[in-house]
Amino acid sequence: MTALLEMRGVSKSFSGVQALRDVSLAVEAGQIHALVGENGAGKSTLMKVLSGVYPYGSFDGSIVFDGEERRFRDINDSEALGIIIIHQELALIPLLSIADNIFLSHPPSKFGVIDRDTVYRRTQELLAQVGLRESPDALITDLGVGKQQLVEIAKALSKRVRLLILDEPTASLNETDSAALLDRLVTFREQGIASILISHKLNEVARVADRITVLRDGRTVDSIDCRTEKVEEDRIIRSMVDRDLAHRFPERHAAIGEPVLAVEDWSVHHPLHPERQVIKHVDFQVRRGEVVGIAGLMGAGRTEFAMSLFGKAWGHGISGRVQLDGRQISLSSVPAAIDAGLAYVTEDRKQLGLILADDVRKNITLASLEKVAPHWAIDDIAELKAATDYRSRMRIRCSDVYQETATLSGGNQQKVVLSKWLMTAPKVLFLDEPTRGIDVGAKYEIYCIINELAEAGKGVVVISSEMPELLGICDRIYVMNEGAFVGEFSGAEATQEKIMRAIMRNSSLSGNGVHGNEARAGGMVS
Repeated sequence: MTALLEMRGVSKSFSGVQALRDVSLAVEAGQIHALVGENGAGKSTLMKVLSGVYPYGSFDGSIVFDGEERRFRDINDSEALGIIIIHQELALIPLLSIADNIFLSHPPSKFGVIDRDTVYRRTQELLAQVGLRESPDALITDLGVGKQQLVEIAKALSKRVRLLILDEPTASLNETDSAALLDRLVTFREQGIASILISHKLNEVARVADRITVLRDGRTVDSIDCRTEKVEEDRIIRSMVDRDLAHRFPERHAAIGEPVLAVEDWSVHHPLHPERQVIKHVDFQVRRGEVVGIAGLMGAGRTEFAMSLFGKAWGHGISGRVQLDGRQISLSSVPAAIDAGLAYVTEDRKQLGLILADDVRKNITLASLEKVAPHWAIDDIAELKAATDYRSRMRIRCSDVYQETATLSGGNQQKVVLSKWLMTAPKVLFLDEPTRGIDVGAKYEIYCIINELAEAGKGVVVISSEMPELLGICDRIYVMNEGAFVGEFSGAEATQEKIMRAIMRNSSLSGNGVHGNEARAGGMVS
């Protein structure tokens, strides 16, 4: 079959650093082509070349679309041919309606005036195509992330898309929304629309892709035809990281000590709806050197529990008792929690964990300024020394600690967040979705860091939506549902089936039935 798209011998460099080296890629009409690789492998750079973000002349090589060589000057040129890219950070305006977002750049008009009736009708048609039942007048801010992702796809369809590029489309979605999005790509394939799917979730890639291309260090290192070859995750991982990850999780010999954190009868109400109890009389314990997981479905209350403990950063009407090292403590504020020895690594590192416009040095020392400012003024030498030390210890890949944090890969940004909280010398560290949006190689490094923290005698609590991750790294797993702990398993006895069974036995959803994707043992929603 003749390719709809061919990228031939594409090379691209930035200030002497080679980002792409002679990369070639072919996509057929109606094909789902997955592009995988570690952070920094060149995936996003290649797509920016294709979409015209990096215009013709700024790279070597050629782009052939529909049998003709194309020389895109900007993204408008590529969109005019039906090449539409949806970035991981969605380009929607929260306080505008769905209809206004879809047709913002190309509204139907009559005699120079926007035709609102046509806008409304076309929006209804597009929403039906992507499986959304919302009104065209609904505000984006009132939609969940999964539905916002579908609005972006509806916007692409409004531009008569022929090649849809999705950059980590399911990174922030729960499993149900992820499955719905992937099903939509399969539907588009049947309609002749081609897709390029960039994803770190290899199980999703294997489920829908017709071909998989693997990039490493800016080069094409493998290509798999999923229609004729067996798709093996181990092969993909080996190609991505240039080494065998026979053991996806590093070995650790736990030396678990006495309880370091004990929580009794912990209850929390919603900050905006005080009558609604979100966390219900929870008892919880972490020992020295122990990695404890918290599993649960979407809305179970895992993040709310962790944030309410961390200096009452979330919630209203909080009650209960907390002991640290056998001594009752008060966690009345975030500074009080830090002083007591707690740290919390947020699930949203870009919005809540980092100041992306600042350099690595400032982000690392942000929560421990008193250590580098002994006389109420920052000691530049002390700050540089501390940041450089953590850069070395955490193996942060950057040119130096003065590099802007926004330019780091996701895995290295996560290491910066970890460094920030480790500098506070916590006794207990809560990690909320610590590997979300990072590749398998970087995940392995984060797991190694978690092991090192436990071996140093810290208590580590991991909240994760990936059930295999919890089973692979935790000594003990609590199961949370509807604001209460409904099960507890040792790492040795825990299985995906046992965890899901504990959830379903104690779920109000069980009487109404649960979507197959939520109940499937391959993962959980957050």
